[in-house]
Amino acid sequence: MLAAGGLGTPAQAAPTVTPAAVASHQSPSAPQDLAPTPPMGFNNWNSTHCRAEFNESMVKGVADVFVERGLKDAGYEYVNLDDCWALPQRDENGKLVPDPKRFPNGIKAVADYVHSKGLKFGIYTSAGTKTCSDIGFPGALGHEYSDARQFADWGVDYLKYDNCNNQGVDAKKRYTTMRDALKATGRPMVYSICEWGENKPWTWAGGLGHLWRTTGDISDNWNSMSSIMKANLELAPYAHPGGWNDPDMLEVGNGGMTDTEYRTHFSMWSVMAAPLLIGVDLRTAPESAFDILTNREVIAVDQDPLGKQGEVVSSEGGRWVVSKEMADGSRAVALFNEGSRAQRIETTAKAVGLPQARGYTMRDLWKHSDTNTAGTIAATVPAHGTLLVRVHADRNWAQYPPALDVRAQDTVTQAGHIAPVTSEVTDLGGNAARSVSAVLTGPEGWRITPKSATSVRALQPGGTLATDWHVEVPTGTAAGDHVVQLTAKQRTRSGTWLTSTVPVTVRVGVPLPPGESALSDAEPLGSANGWGPIERDRSVGEAGSGDGRPITIGGDRFAKGLGVHAASSVEYYLGGACTTVTAQVGVDDETVDKGSVTFEIWADGTRAAATGTLTQTDPARAVSADVSGADVVRLVVTDAGDGIDYDHADWADLRVTCG
Repeated sequence: MLAAGGLGTPAQAAPTVTPAAVASHQSPSAPQDLAPTPPMGFNNWNSTHCRAEFNESMVKGVADVFVERGLKDAGYEYVNLDDCWALPQRDENGKLVPDPKRFPNGIKAVADYVHSKGLKFGIYTSAGTKTCSDIGFPGALGHEYSDARQFADWGVDYLKYDNCNNQGVDAKKRYTTMRDALKATGRPMVYSICEWGENKPWTWAGGLGHLWRTTGDISDNWNSMSSIMKANLELAPYAHPGGWNDPDMLEVGNGGMTDTEYRTHFSMWSVMAAPLLIGVDLRTAPESAFDILTNREVIAVDQDPLGKQGEVVSSEGGRWVVSKEMADGSRAVALFNEGSRAQRIETTAKAVGLPQARGYTMRDLWKHSDTNTAGTIAATVPAHGTLLVRVHADRNWAQYPPALDVRAQDTVTQAGHIAPVTSEVTDLGGNAARSVSAVLTGPEGWRITPKSATSVRALQPGGTLATDWHVEVPTGTAAGDHVVQLTAKQRTRSGTWLTSTVPVTVRVGVPLPPGESALSDAEPLGSANGWGPIERDRSVGEAGSGDGRPITIGGDRFAKGLGVHAASSVEYYLGGACTTVTAQVGVDDETVDKGSVTFEIWADGTRAAATGTLTQTDPARAVSADVSGADVVRLVVTDAGDGIDYDHADWADLRVTCG
C-alpha cells in the first residue's frame, strides 16, 4: 500500500505510451506459466488494514468461504496476507517472526491449511527497511535471500513486494534482487511488484515479475476507483500472458460504492485483464458482493487466454467505449458511463475491431441474454454504470431477437409543472422485433400520460417506436434529480418476453429570485466534485464537509462563492428567466504553489465562457457569461489537461442576474 496524501489529491500517473516504449519492454524472465492469466484471489488489506480481526482465524475462514461459496470453482485460488503479519523486530538470527497473537501456530500452519483446500497462499513485505504500516514492520531490503528462503519454507506461492522506506535505492535494482532471491529458493512464486507506478514499471517489470502496480492505492469510493481505472487504461500495450498491469485490489462489497459502481469496478478490471484480488472480508460480505464476484461470464473476459488488455475506442463526454480482443475472435465491449446521470453510449462492430458481417450476436454478460445487431452497439447506461457485452460475427444471428436501443432525453422543469418527454425504441438488429411496447413509470404520486402510440405489432430493422409523454411533477416535489423508468418489451419467437429498462432523469428546479443574487445561497440542481464536497462561501479544504478556509485568491479574500476541486461541475436551475452569471475565479491560495485549472460556464449545452489555464500564481480573473433563455447553467472546472494535483478552485463572488 501507499501512504495517504495530504491536502488535495495527488496526481495519478498519466503515462505516454509510444511504440518505442513498448518495443523496449522486456520479455518476462519470471516463469510465465505461474500467471498465464491474471492472478485471482483474496487480500485482506482493503477490509482490515492492521486491525485485530486480521488473524489466523480470518485467513482460514476466507479459505473455507472460497470452497463453500463457489469462488474456488470460479477461478479464485490465492489467499494472501498483507502487512502486519509479523512482529516489529527480527529475531537474533535476523529472521522474520510471525505475530504470535495473530498467528499463534505460525505462518506455515496457515499456508498448510490453505493448501489443504486446494488453494494457494501469499504473503507481503516491502522493498525497503520497513513495511508501509505506521508501526513499520521489518522490510526485506538487505534481507532478500533470507526472507525469500523463509517464504519458500513456509509454502508461500505469491509475494506482494511493496515500496515503502526504500532508502532511495534504485527501484529496478531492489526488485531485481528479490526476483533473484525468489528464483534461488527453487519454489515457484508469483511475484507482484507493488511500486505504485512511480518509475513506470510497465516498461521494465515484465522482465522481473508477473504483475506490477500502475498507480497509488485504491480507496473504496467512486473517485478513487474511476481515476485509477482511467490511468491504467492507457497502459494496454504492456499487458501480456505472464505479465499484467495491476490497478490494485478490488473493493467490491466493502460498502463505499453502490452495486452499480461495483459492477463497473468488476467489469472494467476484467476488460483491463487486471488481477482480481478480492478485498472484502468474505465471511461477512453482502450477498450482492458474491453475485458480482462470481459472475463467470465476466471472469472469463478477465481470464481470456489471449491475454489482451482492453483498449479505449472513445471517451468523449464521459461516455467510454473499451474493446478487448478475445481468443475466439469475439470482442468484449464495455460501455462505461463516467457521468452522474444516465447517458446513451454508441459504437459499432467495426469500431471495436470486428470484421464486416451481415449480423452479430451480442451477449449481455450481466443479464446473461443474447440479442443480434446489424452492427450498432448502443445503450442508455445508468450513472456510473457499465454495459458489458461480448460480440462476435455470427452466421446464425437471426436465431436471436434484435437488440433494442431504448432511450429518452432528460428534461428539466419545476414542481407543479408538466415536463414533456419523448421516448424512442429502435430496432438495432437484422430482423423485426415483435410486439414491441413502451411504458414510462414514475415515483408515487406522479402522473404520466402517453400522448401518442405506445406499441407496435412489428418493429422493422432500423425502425423506431417514438412516444410522447406528459410527466406531471407534483407540487411540493423536492428540487434535484428524480428518475422515471422507461421500459421496452418485445416478444421472442419462443413466446417469452425480453425487457429492457433504462432511467430517464426529470430535473426539478426552484426559480431564482429576481435581480442580482449570490449563487452560493441557492440550492444546486446537481453537482460533482473531484475531492471532498463542494463548499459554500469557503475553500474546498480537505475531504470533510465544512473544513475549508476563507476563499482567498492571490491574497484577496472573498466572502461569498463556491470552493471546488477539479474535476468539478455544479448546476443551477434558471428556468429561462436569467441573463448573466459573473464571478472572480482562480486557484485558492491554500494550495501553496500547486494547482492548475480552467473555468467554464455552460448555458444548457453551449459553452458561454471559459478562462483558459489558471495557476496558483495568477490573481483572480473576472469571468462573465450570457445565459439568456437557458434552463440550466453549469459551472465546470477541469484539470487543465495536466492531471489532478491539488486543483483547489474558487468561484468567488459568484452572482446571477434574473428577470
